[in-house]
Amino acid sequence: METEMVSALEERLLAILMVLIMLGMGASLTFKDFRIALRHPQAVGIGFASQYLFMPMIAFGLAQAFQLSGPQTIGLILMGCVPGGTTSNIFAYFSRSVLSLSILMTICSTIAAFFMVPLVMEIYTRDLDESLRIPATNIAAILFILLIPTAIGMWLRKRNANAGAVTELIGGVLGILVILFLLVTWVPRNWQLLIDTHPGVYGSAILLGLCGFLIGYLFSRSLKLDPRKARTVSLETGIQNGPLAILIVWLTFDGVLRDEVTVIPIMYSLFIVINSTIITFFYRARSIREELARDQAKVEPARNTRN
Repeated sequence: METEMVSALEERLLAILMVLIMLGMGASLTFKDFRIALRHPQAVGIGFASQYLFMPMIAFGLAQAFQLSGPQTIGLILMGCVPGGTTSNIFAYFSRSVLSLSILMTICSTIAAFFMVPLVMEIYTRDLDESLRIPATNIAAILFILLIPTAIGMWLRKRNANAGAVTELIGGVLGILVILFLLVTWVPRNWQLLIDTHPGVYGSAILLGLCGFLIGYLFSRSLKLDPRKARTVSLETGIQNGPLAILIVWLTFDGVLRDEVTVIPIMYSLFIVINSTIITFFYRARSIREELARDQAKVEPARNTRN
């Protein structure tokens, strides 16, 4: 490629932003929340299965269906393996889903990613050329390093609730800013690449998130989760941590190979904002209708009692 797809400045900035995002993620949670989650494990368990069972399976299936190249397949499967990020928490809030559940699922899937992402990547990429595979030690090392600011964020929240809340807000906003940063800096410089990219790459990047939304919701409802929790699982399943996937790729590959693997994580990150916004408006409307129906149901019995 004639243009440098990823600049050294972008690589350093993304690494710094990811640390700050993980710090904010940790600040969104207290140790008490884990005890609450253990008392109500069903929703978290369903979300965990959606994240590490269905999403990699969907990614692998899409790669086969669209006949993606080896590097593109690696990028797509990695996107299907990485946990959700703080972006999903923001969309859960605006959709009037269960924010506390979204945060718990994000934290639990992120902690589990230390061993689950290398394991799932090994399962789905073992038949690819050795030069394309991301070493499990690379993934584990990056995730372990990122868990350190997460733990610091939790400690900060425990020591000072106000400082923790501010850090949480900053981390959530940075999740969106990272994607906007990629949009503003990467897209104009690689416009020709986007034009020349095969439609199958676009299709797989877009469908990964959409299929995640659908599977997460249907799986949750089939196991009797209430609609609000099911919508939370849906958002948490469909919205993956794109910046984390991009960082893993940038720290693993070099040159043209890095560019080829990076294409799908970046495209996914760009399109997931649009898809998530549409889904969020739809889920918000459903939540409002359900709340109005519950309020009406409370009012009508009271009227009947007076009569």
